Amino acid sequence: MDKIKDKLNSLRAEADNAVARAEEAETKTKKYEQQLLERDQEITSLTHRNAVLEEELEKAEGKVNELKAANQEGEGARTTNEGLNRKIQLLEEELDAAEKNVKETMEKLRQVDVKAEHFERQVHVLEQERDQWEKKFEDMQEKYKKSKGELDELVSSMEGL
Repeated sequence: MDKIKDKLNSLRAEADNAVARAEEAETKTKKYEQQLLERDQEITSLTHRNAVLEEELEKAEGKVNELKAANQEGEGARTTNEGLNRKIQLLEEELDAAEKNVKETMEKLRQVDVKAEHFERQVHVLEQERDQWEKKFEDMQEKYKKSKGELDELVSSMEGL
């Protein structure tokens, strides 16, 4: 009788441990899903920022082209030409800065994409672990029910004695 009680207690402890591990796995899964959502939001933000920078780049290129055309038309006036050259230089610096910013943004986007893929793989692995733990939990529940049934039969047969 004590062995059965011990066995029952150990099965209960195993079931409790399995439930705790399943809850821990679910908590980790939720955490990784939240991180994945944050990464997706960061990707969206960087994509929007990239689009804005590309628009600014196009505007800057348009301004550079306009200033270059104005420079060709105004060769007769040296002071006007120098002013336009300075504007062109500034716009080219802005263009260089915008191109550098676009490159950095694209690199960050690539890194975020790599991280997102990494987290997706981690989520997949965790989901597989969770599924394994759930199967183990179900098996333990089945063993528990079987043991309980055997215990109930034993108790009823002992009562009959």
